[in-house]
Amino acid sequence: MKITNIRCVPVLCPRKRNFGGATRTALGVAAFSDYTIVFVETDAGITGLGEVDSVFKRRGALLRHDLTAALVPAVIGEDPFRIGAIMQKMDHALDGVEEAKAGIEMALWDIVGKALNTPLYNLLGGKVRDRVPLSYSIPFGDPKDMAELARERVKWGHRTVKVKVGSEDAARDVAAVKLIREAIGPDIKLRVDGNMGWQTAKQAIQVIREMEKQNLELVEQPLPAHDLDGMAEIRRNIGVPLMADESIRSPRAAMQVIRRQAADIANVYVTEAGGLLNASRIFAMCEAANMPCMIGSMPEFGIGTAAQIHLGVAMTNLGPDSDACGVLYHQEDLLKTPLRIENGFSYPPEGPGLGVEIDMAVLEKWNKAAQAAAR
Repeated sequence: MKITNIRCVPVLCPRKRNFGGATRTALGVAAFSDYTIVFVETDAGITGLGEVDSVFKRRGALLRHDLTAALVPAVIGEDPFRIGAIMQKMDHALDGVEEAKAGIEMALWDIVGKALNTPLYNLLGGKVRDRVPLSYSIPFGDPKDMAELARERVKWGHRTVKVKVGSEDAARDVAAVKLIREAIGPDIKLRVDGNMGWQTAKQAIQVIREMEKQNLELVEQPLPAHDLDGMAEIRRNIGVPLMADESIRSPRAAMQVIRRQAADIANVYVTEAGGLLNASRIFAMCEAANMPCMIGSMPEFGIGTAAQIHLGVAMTNLGPDSDACGVLYHQEDLLKTPLRIENGFSYPPEGPGLGVEIDMAVLEKWNKAAQAAAR
């Protein structure tokens, strides 16, 4: 089997509006998801699906340029079963841009699963669990509004709530965490995500210690990704587990976090890692280091979320509740059959490969929106 063509379709989808406006976190404002849907076609008539997502500075048109100018030419003509070799070719063609590589790699796994007529999770070692328990993220807003949204998500079934913190107003962050704990009660797990918003370890430690009074489950990525010394200092000086997110963007980065004892838990992404192969490698490395992992979200559409769920049910080292429910943060999704996400759990599709099919009418609408925004 050979790859004959790769189509990269730009899409723009509105995210859900919380508190009367666009979603805001320490990473900035996100009113839309400017992503790319990838179709990898083969001479066997099998087409694999992938998506390219990013919440970082390099996104949208920039990642599409990386795809079409460097990565697609490196992949055409290759055997889609040779995923490791294709990843090496893409790494040689262009350094970094893991999110773009992940879109192609995701589609390769989809092709292999379809060719073998088996769900993707079987290609990753098979199920060790039937479903993935979920966390739900609460963005910046008035603390009372944030508490009400958290209450609603708990009623929906989530047993873990993640509060976005790391804003310039530390007092507001602390107040929001306190009100959310009061709203959800003592039995729901409560975690906070700094999204690299604090600039120094000293500043982060001071705020985290105040938040610890609300019985936090963990603290996620308080400092910029490169500041592993600062992360290690925070870890030594707080009373709850510290989770690394943006600091773990590759197996090599994960090795540095482990060596420098900069985290207790790893947040692993399919997209940030460059695909499912690298993500599974990070899981294995962390398991060897006795460090549990969860799965993070950009948030993805249905294709990328399906990939996350397949990974989650197959990994033996899955620990804290994961963010594998990106579709819930968008106003609609592009799958013909929605993913099964209910009562605080995500379930893997049982069809071959990713097990998902695109609603082409939605794709066309999103593509037109992307074209209009580009004009």
